[in-house]
Amino acid sequence: MTRHALTLGILLSSLAGAATPTSGRAQTARLRVSDIDTIALHHPAQRVAYGTDSLQFGELRLPEGRGPFPVAILIHGGCYYSKYATLRNTAALADALTSAGVATWNIEYRRYDNPGGGWPGTFADAAKATDYVRVLSKLHPLDLSRVITIGHSAGGQLALWLAAHTPPPLTAVPRSSPLFRESPLPVLGVVALGPITDMREYQTREKSSCGNTAIESVLGGLPADVPDRLALVSPIELLPLRASTVLVAGDLDGIAPLPSLNAYATAARLKGDHVQIFTAPGDGHFDVLAPFRVSGQFALTQAKALLGVP
Repeated sequence: MTRHALTLGILLSSLAGAATPTSGRAQTARLRVSDIDTIALHHPAQRVAYGTDSLQFGELRLPEGRGPFPVAILIHGGCYYSKYATLRNTAALADALTSAGVATWNIEYRRYDNPGGGWPGTFADAAKATDYVRVLSKLHPLDLSRVITIGHSAGGQLALWLAAHTPPPLTAVPRSSPLFRESPLPVLGVVALGPITDMREYQTREKSSCGNTAIESVLGGLPADVPDRLALVSPIELLPLRASTVLVAGDLDGIAPLPSLNAYATAARLKGDHVQIFTAPGDGHFDVLAPFRVSGQFALTQAKALLGVP
């Protein structure tokens, strides 16, 4: 297995496995979701509705300059449950990317406990918000040829799922499906942060990590009972995505432990996808959302690399 040196004093395996840190001390104080939500922000955000529901909106941040700017679509997690997280969770990463010259569209969406959420509303909202970037591009200098998705936890599943919609998909979504999209916005790549990559596998351990019935609640049934739905949205079922993918997690992340990341990466590479894995020593599930943590810095570096931003 070959390895090449990266910034941040870290080695990343580009062929298999996870990154192995070679310098620096392990971080000991893991961040909590409440810590992430208090990180200071520096760029003003314009709140824009992409639908009529009060939760169908996003925050648009634009860099200084004339553009056109590459675009990162950010999707927060929270185990598909509204009480766990909001788009404030991903605002710090959005803010840092905006400083780097990237336009960011940080989206909110309905979760399974919101009216209209669950199946299919949660997924339909993520898709609608993503395609709404075309509308935003008519008002702002956005480069639609350079769009990536960045998602955390359950949002990581949504970010990977959205990339799978980039035409032409391996398995087309039937026109009869509530998730059918006539012309999905093409996604160049994905940065999935502590992601749920296999919804069937994750359902078996959701109670011990999410603490709720995340998968069956958002699908409207256990994976075995709604296999057609699972096949339409679980990332590992949709391979190949045909989009460059980076998986980032702390090595203490209970939602996205290394075996789950490796299983997805192995399956994806066998289908021809390019997938990289990075794990940061001492980081937990939320550290990757902090631009000042090692995992957060790596997420930003890889997002910029996918977009061709220095």
